[in-house]
Amino acid sequence: MAEKAKKGLSLTTWILIGTIGGIVFGSLVGPWAANLKFIGDIFIRLIQMSVVLLVMTSVAAAVGKVDGQGMGKMGFHTFKWIIILTIVSAFLGLALGAIIKPGLGITIADSADVTAPAAVGSIQDTLLGFVPTNIIGSMAAGAMVPCILFAIFFGIAMGAYTRYSGKTVVVDLISGINEVIMNIIKYVMKLAPIGIFCLLAHVSGAIGFRVVIPMMKFLGALLIGDIIQFLVYGPVAAALCKVNPLMMPKKFAKMSIMALTTTSSAICLPTKMEDAVTKFGVSRRVADFTGPLTMAMNSNGAVQCYVLAIMFMSQSMGVVLSPYQLGMAILLSCLMCMGTIVVPGGMVITYTFLASSLGLPLESIAILIGIDWFSGMFRTIMNVDVDVLVGMMVADKLGELDRDVYNERKLVEYV
Repeated sequence: MAEKAKKGLSLTTWILIGTIGGIVFGSLVGPWAANLKFIGDIFIRLIQMSVVLLVMTSVAAAVGKVDGQGMGKMGFHTFKWIIILTIVSAFLGLALGAIIKPGLGITIADSADVTAPAAVGSIQDTLLGFVPTNIIGSMAAGAMVPCILFAIFFGIAMGAYTRYSGKTVVVDLISGINEVIMNIIKYVMKLAPIGIFCLLAHVSGAIGFRVVIPMMKFLGALLIGDIIQFLVYGPVAAALCKVNPLMMPKKFAKMSIMALTTTSSAICLPTKMEDAVTKFGVSRRVADFTGPLTMAMNSNGAVQCYVLAIMFMSQSMGVVLSPYQLGMAILLSCLMCMGTIVVPGGMVITYTFLASSLGLPLESIAILIGIDWFSGMFRTIMNVDVDVLVGMMVADKLGELDRDVYNERKLVEYV
C-alpha cells in the first residue's frame, strides 16, 4: 500500500483527467481555447518524430532475430488475421450502411466548402506506391508501408548475415536504437495528459460539437459497428487463446483512452506495443513484429468507416450504387487500409480517393471532413484494440503467449 501511495496516480488516470478537463475547460472558455492547440500539436509532433524509426527498428529487429521458418510462420498468421478481420469489418460497414442509411435526410454543404481534392491514382498506383524507390524519402514522408517493407527485407538480410558470419553487431545496433527510441517515447508520454487536455479544449471550445448533430446517424452507425466488433472479436480471440475475455476491458483502458483522444494509430503505437507485452502476455518478439505491421495494415475501424462513408456519400447525393460498385467499395476500402494515413487529418485524401474512384460527387465529402475528428475516435479505438487481439492470436499460435501475465499472476516489463 505504501508503495502504491508513493507512486501516485497512474498515467492512464492522468490522461483521463486531462480528457475530461480539456472538454470542460474548452466548453467554458469557448473559442479562446484554440490558443492552446499549439501545445497539443507539439505533443503530437514529439511522438511523430520517433514513430518511423520505432516502426522500422522494431520490425527489422523482430525479423532479424528469427530464422526463415519462424519468420514465415509469424508472417503467415499475422497476415491471415489481418485479411480475415478486415474483410469482416468491411462487410459489417456495408450492412450497417444499408440498414441505418446514414446519408438519408442530410443536406450536403456547398461545394465551395470542400477542400480542393488531392490527385488520386488507380489501384495499380496505390500498390506500386507500397514499394519504395528511396527509403530515406519514404521515411521523410512518413509512408509506413514502404518503410515496413524495407524493414522486413533489412531484417531478413540482417538475420542471414548474423547466421553465416556469427556476428551480432548489426542486430545489437538495431535493437539498441529501438530501445533508445522507446525511451524517448516514454519521456514524451509523460506529457500526454497536458497535450490531450489542450487538444480537446480546442475541439470543444473552437470547433464545437454543433457539427455533430446532423451526422448523429453516421456516428451512431460507427458506434454500433464498434460495439459489434468488440463483442465478436474479443470473445473469439479469448476463446482461441484460452483466456478470460472479461479481463480485457481493463487491459484496453489506457490505449483506448489514447486512441479516443489522439485519433491516431501512430501516436498509440508505443502504448499499444508495451501493453500487449505487459498486460496481454504477448512476447516482445511477436509484439515488435505485429505491432507496427497491424498499425499500417489492420485498420478494422477504418475500413468500417470507409465503407460507411461511401454509403453516406451515395445516399446523401441520391446515387444508387450497383452490386459491382458495392464490391469495389469493399475492395478499395480494404486496400486503403494498407498504408492508411495513421495521423490526424489524413482522411481528406482517403475520402477524395474513394469518391473519385467510384464516381461519386466530391461535394459529398465536405460534411464528412467536418466531423472527421469525431469519426476518428471510433475508427482509431477499433484499429488499436484489435491490433492487440491479432498479436495475441499470433503469439498463441507460436506458443509465445504468457497466460500468467494475462491473468495478472506475473509482472513483466517491455524490455
